Amino acid sequence: MSIKLINIGFGNIVSANRIISIVSPESAPIKRIIQEARDRNMLIDATYGRRTRAVIIADSDHVVLSAVQPETVAQRLHTKDDDSSDE
Repeated sequence: MSIKLINIGFGNIVSANRIISIVSPESAPIKRIIQEARDRNMLIDATYGRRTRAVIIADSDHVVLSAVQPETVAQRLHTKDDDSSDE
């Protein structure tokens, strides 16, 4: 199995194989998930001080904050999948 990497903004990259979901941070349950991850030291803030637009939840229980829209991250994930199937 090959490692697929996704750019989540500002040169930050996550493993596409470990992503469970990409969600918007506005809802109360997602805000709770972010706070709980912060309390457990499992939060990775990749926003560089900008507004959080996407929350990426990984299978390792890590929560990654990104300043890129969820649709953009999903599109990059989808494009990466298409590129690897051509090989």
